[in-house]
Amino acid sequence: MVTLATLEAVVRLSFVGITPDTPTNECPAVYVDEDTGDVWFQGEQVTDPQALAEVDGHSPIGEHEVVVKLPPVMKDIILEAINGTYERGRRGPGRHGE
Repeated sequence: MVTLATLEAVVRLSFVGITPDTPTNECPAVYVDEDTGDVWFQGEQVTDPQALAEVDGHSPIGEHEVVVKLPPVMKDIILEAINGTYERGRRGPGRHGE
C-alpha cells in the first residue's frame, strides 16, 4: 500500500485542487511535483477503444501511459498548477498519514 509518507519520500507533491462540487474524496485532482515542476493529473481513466484510437491517431499511447480525462471545471485548477499560483502545502480532503 502506498501511503502519503511513502509518496513524500519519493516526490514532493503539492496538492493544487479538486473538482469543487465533488461528493467524495475520490475525484479528479491536480498536483505539482515541486522538485521537477511536472503536473500530475488524477482522473477517470479513458478505456473506450474508439476514444483511445482517436488519441493514438494523434500521438501514440506509450506502453506505460494512460489517457485521463478531467471535467471542464478543472481548467482553472490546471492553470493554477501551470502558472505556479497555487497554495503550497495545501492538502486535499483525503486520508492523511495512513
